[in-house]
Amino acid sequence: MTTDHIVRDLAALEALYGEVNEVSTLKEIDYLHPHYAAFVKASPFAVLATAGPDGLDASPRGDPPGFIEIIDDKTLLVADRRGNNRIDSLRNIIADPHVALLFLVPGVGETLRVNGRAEISVDPDLLARFAIVSKRPRSVLVIHIDKVFFQCSRALIRSELWNPQKQLPRSALPSTGEILAAVTHDRIDGRTYDRELPDRLKTTLY
Repeated sequence: MTTDHIVRDLAALEALYGEVNEVSTLKEIDYLHPHYAAFVKASPFAVLATAGPDGLDASPRGDPPGFIEIIDDKTLLVADRRGNNRIDSLRNIIADPHVALLFLVPGVGETLRVNGRAEISVDPDLLARFAIVSKRPRSVLVIHIDKVFFQCSRALIRSELWNPQKQLPRSALPSTGEILAAVTHDRIDGRTYDRELPDRLKTTLY
């Protein structure tokens, strides 16, 4: 690949792609319409995108459907569940509150995109509200909505994401322990990690 064919300015980019489809513009609104809210309520999985001084982050978030709670048509709540304590997303939000969410619903081709601004709350009432098996999250994101629109199903159709015939057995890829052993040059014992992982996931899910 040479640098001769790199698009470097907005005018060239717009000339390459042409005008925006009118439907793509009209479907974007600044609040959570009831039809868009239906996607949020049905979704058990979303990707949270943030930006900070050290770069970008896209973090998977998942719980039972409706795990991202709708307060009103301009506000969402997202519990920050137990993880690895890297807190990459939260560090970014402290520096820059702008966030984006991409909602997926199993079996549905369309996805929902929400852009907004997030705050990190440790309000005890909010933490209690999101407790599961008596385990409270460390914090809850309060997301103030700026834009909402759905994404058409082309990407999921092309990828066949929901096609069970396309699912891979986990053994088709390197295990978690194998990856950790390789990237840490065996500082982590991969076999031990793999052996202990199932029980650890069960006991540390929340």
